[in-house]
Amino acid sequence: MKLFSLSSLKRSTGYSIRGGVHPETRKHLAAGCAIEKLPMPKLLRVPLQQHIGAEAAPLVQRGDHVLKGQIIGKARGAVSANVHAPTSGEVIAVGPFTAPHPSGLPVATVTIRPDGEEKWGKRLPRLRPEDASADEIAKQVLEAGIVGMGGATFPSAVKLGLGKRYKLHTLIINAAECEPYLTCDDRLIQERPEDVADGIAIMAKALGTARVVIAIESNKPHAIEAMKRYIRQAGPGAEVMAVPTLYPMGSEKHLVQTVIGKETPARALTAELGVVVHNAATAQAVHKAVRYGEPLLSRILTVSGHGVERPANLEVLIGTPVSDILDHCGGLTGEPERLLLGGPMMGMPIQSLRVPVIKGTNGVLALTARETRRKESMPCIRCGKCVASCPCGLQPNELNLRIQSDDLDGAVDIGLMDCVSCGSCSFTCPSNIQLVQGFNYAKGRLAAKQSQKHQQEETKRLAEARTAREEAIAEAKRKAMAAHKAKQEAKKKAAAAKKAEAEAKAAAEAQADGAEAASQDAPQQPAATPTEAAE
Repeated sequence: MKLFSLSSLKRSTGYSIRGGVHPETRKHLAAGCAIEKLPMPKLLRVPLQQHIGAEAAPLVQRGDHVLKGQIIGKARGAVSANVHAPTSGEVIAVGPFTAPHPSGLPVATVTIRPDGEEKWGKRLPRLRPEDASADEIAKQVLEAGIVGMGGATFPSAVKLGLGKRYKLHTLIINAAECEPYLTCDDRLIQERPEDVADGIAIMAKALGTARVVIAIESNKPHAIEAMKRYIRQAGPGAEVMAVPTLYPMGSEKHLVQTVIGKETPARALTAELGVVVHNAATAQAVHKAVRYGEPLLSRILTVSGHGVERPANLEVLIGTPVSDILDHCGGLTGEPERLLLGGPMMGMPIQSLRVPVIKGTNGVLALTARETRRKESMPCIRCGKCVASCPCGLQPNELNLRIQSDDLDGAVDIGLMDCVSCGSCSFTCPSNIQLVQGFNYAKGRLAAKQSQKHQQEETKRLAEARTAREEAIAEAKRKAMAAHKAKQEAKKKAAAAKKAEAEAKAAAEAQADGAEAASQDAPQQPAATPTEAAE
């Protein structure tokens, strides 16, 4: 096997970012594991909420037989994503099931029992991207239900439509994979670089960008070399950039700053700088959707940690239970200290092995006590390490003080909503204060307050609309009653007039009849004789 050294790589031409940390990567556990295809599980539990935005509307019910690729959840609203059946089989349940989320709250889920036939339904029409328009490509991606597969799960079709609103010049492919343990993007690029490159070219055409930068951390030399071999397929303006190995290099705004040297303003989109970021796995999904009409049915993820018997990189169907994945990897070595979906810095803790893999799941980690830092929190010593490590330039210690004092508005004033929840502050804190957990808690409370405020405003609006509607109905009734009354009065007057006319006519007729009768009853004078006439 050919060996690579970091000195043989082209030096990164990127810009530096503030803060960041260097956690132990521990990628060696799975970095050398080729991608395996997981056998068909006995059940697939496919949530209808696997993306940022509105939950998909269910199109199937219990007892239905579905085909592979058949749409089972329809996107609702401007920001949503379709959900498809990962294989053919019978729908045995449509209803709430435990979500792959720390809360463990249930979400609407379609449970499918595979029939083993893998029979395809009607596929999406194949497109020839060289001839397709930007709108046609975006529509195909929308129909395929593709979302950001780096973990953010933002509907990709929405991003591909940003060229209509902003003047874009650069597409950045995020292949940094800065989270410890995770190696799925690394293996994807090494094993399927042609697919990734083609997907990149398709997205660049849809966005209308002249420049494409494929950003890979410098600790992945094999992926860098593999991508360089297929760089021409990614477009004439494509280049591979080896970015520094620094967490959180995979954060969208910080990757943009590293590549183009400009910082995205607070609460602004990178598109306002002319840049759009997509994940490498998303590029492969776009390639399959456009070239072959395949919706997003599976994904590649990393199974790692010393708590699992055999680390691996697996291609699994969406909806596969975590228990099936761990069983395929030899099971757990013992009771794990932490079980995560995603990486150790930003991954989601889960309490049940029954939860399913979703579109944004890039890892399943089983970590032992030796791999986690579970110490008691101590008071803040004001060392400032959290401030130095924050890539967003915030003051985590001050944020924490305000949150502890229940001054959420004050925390917002000094940048709470600009926190990307990367966990760098918690990682560097010598007092082991769970800073990022506190920030997420505060954001949750603010979101709940905002939701309550919106709910109250909506309730008020609905009440006002109901009052206005009732008043309008009452006014319409009053008008209708007045009109009815006027009509009845008019009818009465008309009837009275008609009656009076009839009575007058009857009286006139009676009078005429009386006069005629009188004339007939009067005595008649005898006619004069000739003699009387002569006399």
